[in-house]
Amino acid sequence: MSEEKVYRVTNTAASQSHLNAESFQKLYKQSINSPDKFWASQAEELLYWHEPWQSISSGSFEKAEPTWFAGAKLNVAYNCIDRHLEQRGDQTAIIWEGDDPQEDKKITYRELHSDVCKFSNALKARGVKKGDRVCIYMPMIPEAAYAMLACARIGAVHSVVFGGFSPESIKDRILDSDCQTVITADEGLRGGRTIPLKANVDSALEYCPNVHSVFVIRRTEAEVSWLDHRDVWYHEATATASSECDVELMDAEDPLFILYTSGSTGKPKGVLHTTAGYLLGASITHKYVFDYHDGDVYWCTADVGWVTGHSYIVYGPLANGAITLMFEGVPTYPDASRFWQVIDKHQVNIFYTAPTAIRALMSVGDDPVLKTSRSSLRILGSVGEPINPEAWEWYYNVIGEARCPIVDTWWQTETGAIMITPLPGVTDLKPGAASTPFFGVSAALLDADGNELEGATTGNLVLSKSWPSQIRSVYGDHQRCMDTYFTTYPGYYFTGDSARRDSDGYYWVTGRVDDVINVSGHRLGTAEIESALVLHNSVAEAAVVDFPHEIKGQGIYAYVTLMTEIEESEELRVELVKFVASEIGSFAKPEVIQFTPALPKTRSGKIMRRILRKIAGNEIGNLGDTTTLADPNVVDNIVANRAHK
Repeated sequence: MSEEKVYRVTNTAASQSHLNAESFQKLYKQSINSPDKFWASQAEELLYWHEPWQSISSGSFEKAEPTWFAGAKLNVAYNCIDRHLEQRGDQTAIIWEGDDPQEDKKITYRELHSDVCKFSNALKARGVKKGDRVCIYMPMIPEAAYAMLACARIGAVHSVVFGGFSPESIKDRILDSDCQTVITADEGLRGGRTIPLKANVDSALEYCPNVHSVFVIRRTEAEVSWLDHRDVWYHEATATASSECDVELMDAEDPLFILYTSGSTGKPKGVLHTTAGYLLGASITHKYVFDYHDGDVYWCTADVGWVTGHSYIVYGPLANGAITLMFEGVPTYPDASRFWQVIDKHQVNIFYTAPTAIRALMSVGDDPVLKTSRSSLRILGSVGEPINPEAWEWYYNVIGEARCPIVDTWWQTETGAIMITPLPGVTDLKPGAASTPFFGVSAALLDADGNELEGATTGNLVLSKSWPSQIRSVYGDHQRCMDTYFTTYPGYYFTGDSARRDSDGYYWVTGRVDDVINVSGHRLGTAEIESALVLHNSVAEAAVVDFPHEIKGQGIYAYVTLMTEIEESEELRVELVKFVASEIGSFAKPEVIQFTPALPKTRSGKIMRRILRKIAGNEIGNLGDTTTLADPNVVDNIVANRAHK
């Protein structure tokens, strides 16, 4: 398969990047063998501390109670804004690109300081103080970043909820973290359509009696319902507020934010991140993974409702004094050239997006890409799920014209920052491989009994040492944090992912542990079969799950979305089965291939394999939580056309 390909680091990349193979190895060894020494030097170089620390790392990793930089005081907003004012006050901090290509805006660090201070003062005027939880339910507009930074400035703990979530989801998150203030907008805009954000908040708050204030930003000027005692227009509250606001000094381990992960089952988990360790993790990874240099225009296409938006739109880039681009729209609106048009318009140098977007754009062909230049691009990134080699090659050769290294990053909401990744100037690239651990990351593979596996092998991916940006707790339920991440394999953080390590020490994340299929004794990662299917030039996207099989134990059920203009046929179905057999082996042949116009995805673009597994097993009366689905109609269509009835 294409994974045998290796793209070597070029001499140019090695000489122009912050790191080369030699300097990385030296620092990596120090980060593992003398972690306190390594992190102390990075903390001093990358962040501003109002008061020094007494120790670097302490506490218990095994009990999910690590402490980093004990005794130190700092403020995240000060690090992201104030300390840059003298040197780069008039430099652009945020480039905002609206849903409508005619709308854009540049905000300097000085303007960002003023707007964040005004918002901070408006929050304080409504009684918001250090430690209070604030729910942010916003479109991708600059005020979303202002809201996060204003909370950080005054020591409030934000809980950002993605603007596509339902009133039910908002209600659950507000109640779980006892938010008493909500920040939203009249409506959101996405792909030319409006999203009724204020109306959704109003519905949610019927069940949230403790919320005393709702700040509303005007985005579309739509009429919204109003409660005078509770609702506040952002533009009115900030018009009279001072543009100066002292920062609240925070202990290193004070909470910075709560971010909910939907979890396959049960109620969402409120992942708690703290101040110093999280910011250091976001800053150091942004600098080295994306090889960020002063003046680079950096664009992460995520939404601030996800951890990727927290770490790599807001906190990491701004801590580093970067120019960060915020995009309100979608990759295909008004047409499938939009991403590439934005890159040309703003001369983007570093571009970070998800495999889902790459595959969607790949399915409409090269023409929308080739209409644009993209000559400003230097580095490409991938995040969110393993990228199949076929999509990697298209991204590398068509988007990056075979001159931009791809950093295929593996990390999680719980890790706070990137953990396994290639590095520009350092790592030879293998399409589809997450590659090697970042500074301070001790990765290992375990068998089912918890034994560490050596050499080239497949196993359960774990982390064996604490790192600064790790999850501190599940909000309000530390036992759930322990049970989910630290009790499966005592002494390790269990990622929930399975991975393969090759003879060069590269890690290939093969999917969630429950995404491993055992067919007649063969352990198969679903990602491997999906990659084989997508290699076929008729296939745009594929999702593979298991189903109970009388003879083999588990059978392979593949849901396949075809390229535009390709017709479904029995002949194609047979051809795809043979194709998988030729790519992987006859033991990997799907028993069932169901063609479907689309796959069920969360609003962050992840395929909901849990639901597909239920349908494949004909458990259609028990699909579980479907509130995070972007389009529930997709599931109805798949159920109606399922193979097992």
